[in-house]
Amino acid sequence: MSIERVNPAELSRPTGFSHAVVATGGRVVFLAGQTALDADGKVVGETLVEQFERALGNLLTALEAVGGTPADLARVTVYATDVADYRAHVSRLGQVWRRLAGRDYPAMAVVGVVRLWDERALVELDGFAVLP
Repeated sequence: MSIERVNPAELSRPTGFSHAVVATGGRVVFLAGQTALDADGKVVGETLVEQFERALGNLLTALEAVGGTPADLARVTVYATDVADYRAHVSRLGQVWRRLAGRDYPAMAVVGVVRLWDERALVELDGFAVLP
């Protein structure tokens, strides 16, 4: 199995994502949307950064449960209830990402949403990975 991250010189330099990810020879794992829920099903964290860290941790926990690692992520979508807040904290969010998931960035998108399933949730992440 291999994952190749492709960032064409004709496109702007990606920061914290890859323009394209090519995966061959593996199993595809679809990861459900994860918010900042704790083991009791309660949203934890008051700020977007705190909730992002928990949501990413939850996504990676689901991935690890099927034998995957952050480097196996091919695609992640971030749903944010306040894109301006997300942009204002992008540096800190990047630090959280690098600490938990490293620098093998998947193809990514940030989508603004009116609200999430749990009204206290500020951010949700879903995605898919390709495992050997």
